[in-house]
Amino acid sequence: MNDPLKKWRYEAIGKSITETLKEKEFDAHYVDNLKEATQMVLDMVPEGALIGLGGSVTLNQMGVIDTFRHGNYRLIDRYQCSNHAEEVQKYHEALNAEYFLCSTNAITKTGELVNMDCSGNRVAAMIFGPQRVIIVAGANKVVEDLNAAMARIKEVAPLNAKRIRHDTPCTHSGYCEDCKTRKRMCNYMTVIYHGMKNPGRITVIVVGDEVGL
Repeated sequence: MNDPLKKWRYEAIGKSITETLKEKEFDAHYVDNLKEATQMVLDMVPEGALIGLGGSVTLNQMGVIDTFRHGNYRLIDRYQCSNHAEEVQKYHEALNAEYFLCSTNAITKTGELVNMDCSGNRVAAMIFGPQRVIIVAGANKVVEDLNAAMARIKEVAPLNAKRIRHDTPCTHSGYCEDCKTRKRMCNYMTVIYHGMKNPGRITVIVVGDEVGL
């Protein structure tokens, strides 16, 4: 990031929310940039591991998917499917992964992880199934409270819909219209309030920068 004031702010927010997440029994870590986040992920995931993925701009920005694709890992590659049925099968397989990687739509100042899914595969895996979940999120995703989290989700929904080429009203207007179409992005909302049920299962790597959508 070229703006030193914004960078300072994201670093301060990132370090603060990391401590809050630790208090809530998440395995939380702070890093300065995506390069450090990538190295941390690679240090956490051993070679030979069975890896599942949630749809994520952040993971694509990191380049870590290509590392898993071409390295000595067993990647359940949702991005290499020839049709929707095959993609859905990958979603099911990912629930049995040893490691599931994704990002989160928002993190509240009190440490809740707030997410909205189109198909539900990502939020399902975050909650139950994979042995370990690794979430990488920029400090730009930290918001005041649950209402602010929902507002953020609505703000970025048109961008996500456009990114995956869903023909929804928001891809024409640029803002959420709470549409009733089959291609609707916003179907399954979850809030992970606490990591105490399975301490350490969910790792959150907070990047002190503007990352992802």
